[in-house]
Amino acid sequence: MSDTSPTDLMGEAFESQRGRLLAVAYRMLGSHADAEDVVQEAWLRLSRQDTATIDNLAGWLTTVVGRISLDALRSRRARLEASYDDRLPELVVLLDDGSAPEDDAVLADSVGLALLVVLDSLGPGERLAFVLHDLFAVPFDEIGKILGRSTAAAKMLASRARRKVRATERPAGVERKQHEVVQAFLAAARRGDFQELLRVLDPEVKLTVETPAGVVVTLGATKVAGGAQLAAGAATLGRAALVNGLPGVISWCEDGAPLSVLAFHVVDGRITDITAVVDPAKLALMDLPAPA
Repeated sequence: MSDTSPTDLMGEAFESQRGRLLAVAYRMLGSHADAEDVVQEAWLRLSRQDTATIDNLAGWLTTVVGRISLDALRSRRARLEASYDDRLPELVVLLDDGSAPEDDAVLADSVGLALLVVLDSLGPGERLAFVLHDLFAVPFDEIGKILGRSTAAAKMLASRARRKVRATERPAGVERKQHEVVQAFLAAARRGDFQELLRVLDPEVKLTVETPAGVVVTLGATKVAGGAQLAAGAATLGRAALVNGLPGVISWCEDGAPLSVLAFHVVDGRITDITAVVDPAKLALMDLPAPA
């Protein structure tokens, strides 16, 4: 006779799903820490549930993780209206040496993380529908139940999200054009050329800066251009980089200490989003290359 208790069996079944659940939550929230919290909450809910009433454990857990993640996204957006004190997703930084290492697993991870930047532009419902259906093959009827909407509405949300994601896909040659736009922005900032900065910035550009005091967001080309002029002289060393698969730049102080990491999202020849990390504590935790 087996000594395995129902609780042990439930724990083993949950652990077999943990990796997939973490992947779902991470794609939804863009933070490993938040994803861990969501999965832990899903386990607590499962431990309080009569498992005899669950016909499909994987589907039940996916639904729970989806609902918790959706609530977290909606809460995050509500807080964003009043405060921009929110964590940025983890950044993967690689020097951009002009090569194309398609087989490099680290670069593959970086490009995958670039999807998080696109997903951040989606509404919570769009993000959930796209992530669950297109990335994890969850049926639309189940997605509709999580959203509290019809199957047709869930399909429409996923379709809308898919169009937005495809609009940001980069066909051959686009990477070079994006880098040219970023270089034009940096050159204009160093020269203090306000009009050129406005030319390469989208009118509704969003600048998100992680500072020691928290995350600060600046909206609009005029304000972002003004800030770029003021900050242009701070760095003495800079190198082109890929940051979460996006064109970026790493800057160092004269003593070699990292000063900032920036990532640029370029659409139709204009910069729509800039993510910057200037918090020394956060920079110290990042695996950054040394200055040349």
